[in-house]
Amino acid sequence: ITARKYLGGCGTQTSALAFGGAVSSESASTEEYNGFGFSAGGNLNTARRYIAGAGTQTAGLAFGGAVPPSATIQGLTEEYDGSSWTESGDLDTARKALAGAGIQTAALAFGGRVGGTTLSAATEEYGGTSWTSGGDMNTARKYLAGAGTQTAGVTFGGTTPGGGSTLTEEYDGSSWTSSGAMNNARGYLAGSGIQTSALAFGGYNNKNNTEQYNGTSWATTSTMATGRESLAGGGSSNTSAVAFGGNTTAVQSLTEEFTVSISATTAGAWASGGDTVIGGYGAA
Repeated sequence: ITARKYLGGCGTQTSALAFGGAVSSESASTEEYNGFGFSAGGNLNTARRYIAGAGTQTAGLAFGGAVPPSATIQGLTEEYDGSSWTESGDLDTARKALAGAGIQTAALAFGGRVGGTTLSAATEEYGGTSWTSGGDMNTARKYLAGAGTQTAGVTFGGTTPGGGSTLTEEYDGSSWTSSGAMNNARGYLAGSGIQTSALAFGGYNNKNNTEQYNGTSWATTSTMATGRESLAGGGSSNTSAVAFGGNTTAVQSLTEEFTVSISATTAGAWASGGDTVIGGYGAA
């Protein structure tokens, strides 16, 4: 309903949540997706861009980001109950352009930018009321994506001082381990799924590229209809996802669904039945 970039997202292909972001200024708008269209939900208490999210449509979590003036970096955390947002415990390290994973009562926050040109490798674990420190990422990055759970998370892409990244790291609940590199380096991308079945889509310099992760390596798959960066999305695996918002040469309200299905068609067969009471012609 409201076109925007730098927004947060969570949920699944048929039950997703979009929140925050920016049009010409920071947005507090929340929208709920049911697999067919969006409807307005309750606004965030604090409008912000470069925000991250986790959870489901009826139990969502929003954290971090930046607010005016001068895009002040935030540690704010809010919980969504399906109709309204309630403030909760702040991140220990305020940051923007971070990523998230998990559910409302067991979430992960990692990476991002903490001020100036300083990037963060810090990981924090949310227990439903407050954040505690987890193991640092091996490589600090901003504008990265994430998927999975608090004890089985995965992060990929992002930007470092050297530009777009192909790095992938997996989290086991205490530490990060490097995994297979993406085929296309990029930041400002979105992700969804779980640690062993994740999807990466969109991003800067590779705006329509999509890759599937199987827990070890990445494979390029169908491109997006409209390539864009600074988007968000949701999904349960690398075969089912939804992408919304973002930026091309203009801020977008577009939504796309990614689906992989395998169908087997069996030839039909006719069998004789009883005669009709009255015969005729031209019937079907």
